[in-house]
Amino acid sequence: MGAVPVDMTRERFEELVADALDEVPEELLGLMSNVVILVEDDPPQGERDLLGLYEGHALTSRGWDYSGVLPDRIFIYRHPILRICDNDDDVVDEVAVTVVHEIAHHFGIDDDRLHALGWG
Repeated sequence: MGAVPVDMTRERFEELVADALDEVPEELLGLMSNVVILVEDDPPQGERDLLGLYEGHALTSRGWDYSGVLPDRIFIYRHPILRICDNDDDVVDEVAVTVVHEIAHHFGIDDDRLHALGWG
């Protein structure tokens, strides 16, 4: 899988991320708090294969003293996703899975549980 990276513009990739967000139920999006979703070309150095990343304080760990903090950030990394996909349809699917995976972290769901649920 992914012998030759899919060639896709950043604009098209960002559209796919927006489409994936449109598929998240409104009830869940309404519960998201103080979080932004960003598309980056590449993950941090040394994390070449990382498809997405959640940085912040999950909703389940926010206490009474949670205030005045910068928004949590969800990163979706374009190049690693394009590298592992064989065609545009694979990119659509992988973006959707990655977006859901990182949003789940915002709700306090860890990697083990996500893998068990099929969103790993």
